[in-house]
Amino acid sequence: MITGGARRVGAAIVRTLHAAGANVVVHYRSSAADAVALADELNRQRADSAHCLAANLLDADSYQPLVAKAIAQYGALDILVNNASSFYATPVGSITAAQWDDLVGTNLKAPLFLSQAAAPSLRARRGLIVNLVDIHGLRPLRAHPLYCVAKAGLAMLTRSLARELGPEIRVNGIAPGPVLWPEAEIGRGLQEEIVDKTALKRHGTPDDVARTVLFLAKDAPFITGQIIAVDGGRSI
Repeated sequence: MITGGARRVGAAIVRTLHAAGANVVVHYRSSAADAVALADELNRQRADSAHCLAANLLDADSYQPLVAKAIAQYGALDILVNNASSFYATPVGSITAAQWDDLVGTNLKAPLFLSQAAAPSLRARRGLIVNLVDIHGLRPLRAHPLYCVAKAGLAMLTRSLARELGPEIRVNGIAPGPVLWPEAEIGRGLQEEIVDKTALKRHGTPDDVARTVLFLAKDAPFITGQIIAVDGGRSI
């Protein structure tokens, strides 16, 4: 199951895991049309291999039912990808409690409680949790303190869950750098400045992140508690 799997990086992860032979559950909140279109595309390739589930991850009562429905669809859950995320600026002096609830809720609370709900099935299948962190969970981004705090918490949660859920369940994180620009428009000058700060002097793609998820799922049985930076060297 990939949360926030209907669009952008989430959709790339869905397609990559599906192409590798997985049956996929695409979670979405409001992107129903995108989720259905993606599932239809994948089901044309392989019958009954993709399914959509809607849930508001800010609702604490949604976690157990979402995981239960995912398990019921295919009989078990092998991989949970916590990808869903809110992202926007919260300059100090304008921060609200609602923004705290939203940014911490989607980026930290939901991954914790979804992982807890999924743990029994993942334990039985010796499964995997992948959390989409961010390089700004390790290095702050100006005017985004709440987002950075939430992602920093997710980085620690990744390591903590690896301790708590091992040896049966592996838990790892991916910290993307500039692989996809935010939906809110940012200027060409800022894009060029960000890219110039990478060691590779170019931006990546959602597929770079998706291939790293696939690596963790298929080829990394002895890796747990790690956060892999997929950032072109932005963090060094």
